[in-house]
Amino acid sequence: MDSMLICGGAGFIGSNFARLALARTNAEVIVLDKLTYAGSLLNLADCERNSRYQFVAGDIGDRSIVDNLLHERSPRWIINFAAETHVDRSIDGPRYFIENNALATCSLLESIRSYLSGSGRRDFRLLHISTDETYGSLGPSGRFDESAPYAPNSPYAASKAAADHFVRAYNHTYGVPAMIAHCSNNYGCYQYPEKLIPKTVLHAIEGRQIPVYGDGENVRDWLFVSDNCEALLAILTKGKIGEAYNVGGGNERRNIDVVMMICRILEECLPAGLNESLAAAGKRSYQDLCAFVEDRPGHDRRYALDCAKIERELGWRASTPLEDGLRRTIRWYLENRAWCDSVRARAAQ
Repeated sequence: MDSMLICGGAGFIGSNFARLALARTNAEVIVLDKLTYAGSLLNLADCERNSRYQFVAGDIGDRSIVDNLLHERSPRWIINFAAETHVDRSIDGPRYFIENNALATCSLLESIRSYLSGSGRRDFRLLHISTDETYGSLGPSGRFDESAPYAPNSPYAASKAAADHFVRAYNHTYGVPAMIAHCSNNYGCYQYPEKLIPKTVLHAIEGRQIPVYGDGENVRDWLFVSDNCEALLAILTKGKIGEAYNVGGGNERRNIDVVMMICRILEECLPAGLNESLAAAGKRSYQDLCAFVEDRPGHDRRYALDCAKIERELGWRASTPLEDGLRRTIRWYLENRAWCDSVRARAAQ
């Protein structure tokens, strides 16, 4: 049986991808995750019922753990989600991001190089997950294609750019069969509550202030996590070695418009008049909770990806309109408050 190693598979996108891999492939799915604040076994609870699933606690930067996994399980595919992802946290502590994103990826590549020089599979493939933020900030028009120069503006983006360069170098210098996916802003089920969409949903439900950075005019391209995972599986299994692929949702919106849309959909799902927390806060509508706050340093104005390459070569295109995806996401958070409480309590510890 072929096996797939999903690094960082207990996080938001990784856990969604693990479910897809179990559903769409016959492979043994091994999740490797060191379970930092945003990674949780709760995200993988439904996978545990599948006999092809296995969880291993560990860090991709730990050579002994990774080397043993590679030589004992001989995976055909590795997909690397393992990274610290929050821009605000990278501004507060950039060294942690350098260590966990750039240096840990380099360590993983060294393990793979050793594996391939020995008994490693000839049909092996690595897919490294990157971000649209490595390209930097866009003006009001245009989109980044895969040939765009790197111009990261935050410590997080710089650490991801460094990791990408290592992946590219190991492919070019050592022949490691690797590909890179640049993904736009994901949202959906199991996203950690510090991100814009779940934070807005939960603050609204709880009658707390909904913070909007700066003037709210920053633009992001929103990609429903299920669409992203479909794209990543296509790249992993059919993409061209040595290539990078942009994966975008085609849903560009200003941050303030996303927040207002969430408030409107919440009114349908949990009318403000029935929300005791909102009444206790002295507010009559969810929009009354919105407040513009001081912008974060170096806040990129706009990201947008040209996805013509993946559409043309692999036949993938995002299929979930933003409003539909938000409605599904909001309902999930309303129905899974225990999950939210548990992951936030763990982070607080």
